[in-house]
Amino acid sequence: MNDTRWSARAVFAIACLGIMLFGVVLTTLGAILPDIVSRFNVSKAAAGSLFMLLSFTILLGSLVFGPSVDRLGYRAPLAAAAALVAAGIETIAFAPTLAVVRAGLVLIGLGGGIFNVACNAVVADTAETGKAARLSLLGACFGIGAVGVPFALGTLQRVVSQTAVLASTGGLAGLTALATVRTVFPAPKQPHSFPLGQALRMAREEPLLLIGLMAFLESGMEITVGGWTSTFAREALMLSGQVALFFLSLYWLGMMVARLVIGTLLKRLAPRLVVAASLLLAFAGVMLLLSSRATGLAALGVFVVGAGFAGVFPVLLSWLGERYQELSGTAFSIALVMALAGGMLLPYLTGVLGERFGMRASLITVPVALVLSASVFVVVNLRRLIPPHTPPETASR
Repeated sequence: MNDTRWSARAVFAIACLGIMLFGVVLTTLGAILPDIVSRFNVSKAAAGSLFMLLSFTILLGSLVFGPSVDRLGYRAPLAAAAALVAAGIETIAFAPTLAVVRAGLVLIGLGGGIFNVACNAVVADTAETGKAARLSLLGACFGIGAVGVPFALGTLQRVVSQTAVLASTGGLAGLTALATVRTVFPAPKQPHSFPLGQALRMAREEPLLLIGLMAFLESGMEITVGGWTSTFAREALMLSGQVALFFLSLYWLGMMVARLVIGTLLKRLAPRLVVAASLLLAFAGVMLLLSSRATGLAALGVFVVGAGFAGVFPVLLSWLGERYQELSGTAFSIALVMALAGGMLLPYLTGVLGERFGMRASLITVPVALVLSASVFVVVNLRRLIPPHTPPETASR
């Protein structure tokens, strides 16, 4: 049951666990992709289709279950998400065939889609002020999950099997489901009926569509770099599998560290300045990565790319939370469905190009998408479509 006895700290803790598991969902495939390619003898184009499958099921989870948080509250969707992720990771861990891997990806994708909407929405709803800063801290927890899988696989590779690492991660997801069931959440905002007409009108509004377009490009870039970095490190830099996993960890580590810093900066700076700086930093990082032949410079580049990407999503979601407070779950669902469409298409396109031209050439999709995202950001600012900035304070409840 949802009632007035909910604790902001307990709710935020569950949201952090959930978004951490979403980080696991997004990074697991990229971390184990080289093993999948060699083990099941699949091409880069076929591997790219796995990213499309994962992103499609995340999109489906966001679309089908995202609006349910406005009608049902947060407990049931979050508990279901944790259970799906637990089942999916265990399926992937013990998969004997590529078809079973695909089944596991469907399960973690559905659970990840629910986490993606519900965790961000519940933090936006329960942070009375300082939404962007709070969402940035939540994003840092995403980074912990994203760093954890490739780091654990790289570190423990000679001690325990990949199966054991993944199975343990699935166990953590199961414990999160149990903790969620025992947590009290805020009451549903639309407990009696869902205002479908209002939601359909909202889906056609220019601010939501343009912010969603930025999210489309941002998600496409994040999943592309996260998914193909270890393959890039092995193919273009001739690194071993273990070192390539650490290389991937640097990307997610850069994002996690930057979000911790941005959480503080957003208490002092206008969010639009943070987004502008983030886009410039990401562009500098990806150009360094793609132009470097030396491992050290390429490692710096991938870390900077992660740091650059860190500031965009928390600010975009805070703008949505401010503008669409009555139906935040639905607004987040629409924007994140657009985001995940980018997460489906850009990694797949990169894989197709990589099959023909190699990974160094195919990752040019990322700087191109950054230029497009910056162009949309300029339009959003010129048309004054984002909420006015007021210096945030730490959420008090």
